[in-house]
Amino acid sequence: MAFNLLNRNPDGEEMSFVDHLEALRWHIVRSAFAIVIVAIVLFIKMDWIFDIVIRGPIRNDFVSYVGLCNLGHRLHMGDALCLQSVKGLQLQTTQFSSQFISSINIAVIGGFIVAFPYVFWELWRFVKPALSQKELKSSRGAIWWVSFFFLAGVAFGYFLLAPFTFSFLYNYSLGGSGAIRTIPTLDDYIENLIDIIIGSGLAFQLPLVSYVLTSIGLVTPRFLRVYRKYAYVAILFVAAIITPSPDWMSQTIVALPLILLYELSIRVSIRVTKRQEKRDNEEWS
Repeated sequence: MAFNLLNRNPDGEEMSFVDHLEALRWHIVRSAFAIVIVAIVLFIKMDWIFDIVIRGPIRNDFVSYVGLCNLGHRLHMGDALCLQSVKGLQLQTTQFSSQFISSINIAVIGGFIVAFPYVFWELWRFVKPALSQKELKSSRGAIWWVSFFFLAGVAFGYFLLAPFTFSFLYNYSLGGSGAIRTIPTLDDYIENLIDIIIGSGLAFQLPLVSYVLTSIGLVTPRFLRVYRKYAYVAILFVAAIITPSPDWMSQTIVALPLILLYELSIRVSIRVTKRQEKRDNEEWS
């Protein structure tokens, strides 16, 4: 299927291998141009971006710190949801070029996140001619869903996972004597923040990955159900590590979205399997 259809452009005309490379090149160029445009805007506003957005998860007045603490008080849980203070945390650099290079990295990664829907749309335009009519019908809304889950994952990583992680790591004390003081470098902080945000964005693609793998027969609903308990253990283990307090509520806040994503993946796999079975029955009848 892919071999035959990839030899044609959207107008149905035959395309050579060089034509494919040329088409792919222009999709990449347009995607890169969109990222660069957004990156330039972010670089111009870098002072505000760094102080408000980048340093947000390590600021004591960050919306997640305040919101979670207020939620705990409203639920009559005391300070159970109040994250440990990161007051006094300062970032340092060890190279003259660190701040400039970090500004470029922030701008580029931010440009990619903001322009992600357009970048994926360009990728979709390149892949679309290789799909059959049935595949196009079943993949309707792919751009919207991929973008939605990616941006939802980015928001989850930024507003929940990052504050929990940095609060725990900053306040963790080796030996308990307080003889060691954590003074992270700017590069280390930005690298960790990017890993958390992008990693969460990719992790939230789990339902879509389940859809694709089930469609091609590599995953079944039974497989996902069998390994559900192992997935839950892994999720709860990660949540227990990064949450700063041992209470079940804070761990649940981190683990629940990931558990819901896994359950959604099972539902997606079931739906795809039923549709495939229905299609097979229609072909045999």
